[in-house]
Amino acid sequence: MATADVATRRGNWTFECGGAQIRARRHHLATVVTIRGEIDATNVDGVSEHIRRFALGGSPVVLDMSDVSRFASPAISLLHTFDTECGAAGVEWTLVPSPALGDLPGDEGGFPVMLSVHEALGKLADDIASRRRMVLPLVRKTA
Repeated sequence: MATADVATRRGNWTFECGGAQIRARRHHLATVVTIRGEIDATNVDGVSEHIRRFALGGSPVVLDMSDVSRFASPAISLLHTFDTECGAAGVEWTLVPSPALGDLPGDEGGFPVMLSVHEALGKLADDIASRRRMVLPLVRKTA
């Protein structure tokens, strides 16, 4: 990616990938990767290459695509690749789709989908609280 493809806005890095803008923000619970604009056959490889680094980060990822205005059918490979890489790295991820993404595999063994970033972060918080409740009795027994 050329240096000209990177712009800053109020200290947040925004990457331009041929009509798609990608920005990542680190939250306490997860890294939120926001993609805006269009994803098609001309930029899908660049977008995929850029977001794959977040699958290796170790913390959960919320892939916010709610502002994607165009999602061409070749771009579905981006989601499959990201899902595979997150699975291999043991990274939990959630997709926040836009209507442009159309019908995607949902919770029935497909992509983990939520309606908003807020909902995705809330689910992560609930999952963490649930795991803590399960572990706490085990800790008390060994103490």
